[in-house]
Amino acid sequence: MTGSGAAKSAVEWLVSVAPDPEACRWEWERNPLGVALLPAGKQWDVLILPGELGYPTLDVLTRVIDRPGPVLADFGDARMGFFVPAGTVARWLGTGVRGAGRGTWIVVPYPGRSTGGVRWLVPPDGQGTLTDPALLELAMHEAAAQLARDAGE
Repeated sequence: MTGSGAAKSAVEWLVSVAPDPEACRWEWERNPLGVALLPAGKQWDVLILPGELGYPTLDVLTRVIDRPGPVLADFGDARMGFFVPAGTVARWLGTGVRGAGRGTWIVVPYPGRSTGGVRWLVPPDGQGTLTDPALLELAMHEAAAQLARDAGE
């Protein structure tokens, strides 16, 4: 799926977690900032990595799989959020990684539109594709090892 059809499917998938999807979609489409506040923990959780680790991790992931799940970057690229299956945050033990799971909300940009801050590095595909947490952890280890090698040179 490409273009506006993919963006429309992505919007539908994202707003499906909102308490009132119609009101969320209406507000989101009219919000000049192009962002919505959506609850995590229903269809997806978000693992939040520092940008210094997040970008190399995304690089490793995209070399290993065709398409990871959605990935957000925040203002100034200080943090990156990887969308993973709901319940992952409750089981995550890694240090230095924050999580947004049940009971938390995240700022999400409208797919296919530019915003002044948070943005999609990998937009949702509208099919519900998420990043496998075990694969994400392996990619994080590989990225951290490469960062350590680079720092030692």
